[in-house]
Amino acid sequence: MTGRVLDADAELDPGESRTMPQHLFEPDTRTWTGRLLRRRRLKFLAAVAALAIAVPIGAQAVGMFPALSATFAPQTVDRGPAPLLAALADVSEYHAATGTFQVLVDIERDTPHVPALISGERTTMFATGHVDALVDLSGLGPEQVSAGGDAVTFTLPAARLAPATLDPSASRVVGRERGIVERIAGAIQNDPVDDEELYQLASRKLDETARQSDLLTRAETNTRDMLTSLARSLGYDRVTVTFTDPS
Repeated sequence: MTGRVLDADAELDPGESRTMPQHLFEPDTRTWTGRLLRRRRLKFLAAVAALAIAVPIGAQAVGMFPALSATFAPQTVDRGPAPLLAALADVSEYHAATGTFQVLVDIERDTPHVPALISGERTTMFATGHVDALVDLSGLGPEQVSAGGDAVTFTLPAARLAPATLDPSASRVVGRERGIVERIAGAIQNDPVDDEELYQLASRKLDETARQSDLLTRAETNTRDMLTSLARSLGYDRVTVTFTDPS
């Protein structure tokens, strides 16, 4: 490369006069950009390191001060009024046996000549309930109990079944299919699905299932065993328990 000495009185080429100041005074932006990027990386790494240190320390602090963590734990408050006593009743029925039954309820409503996808509804429910077999002891008196010597006879009404009681924790709707019309109507009217009829049908099916079982026979057997044990503890060796036919 050849050098060139410029004379102060020499005239400069117009192209050179414009180019020289640009190279002499233009800042080096690449150097500043590199420094800025390095600073940002260092800040990011420092933040990550601080977080990695703070998380274990915070976990240990919570373990060391469980009362402090419990202080800020979410709480559920029951704002309901105090319960009221609605009624009292004396019970003179002996719950001689209890049965647990399960039924599957499947209800389908169709619109004639319309596909179920357009209009219709089908709901399937798995229901679990309990049915008690009762023996009425309210009329147990001198006319129903005859004793002589070491023998005693009890005459009781036949056992009966109480209405089924659904177990909500073990009963659930397992399937629900609704047509487009029903879905749109429910969204427009803001009308939640009413399963009252479904629960009533489930209760009726549980009652029917209990009637077809041996629950009544078991209740009479348990009642007979209970009265026999009671009478023998009172000194009666011969105990007879009979049940009248239901009217």
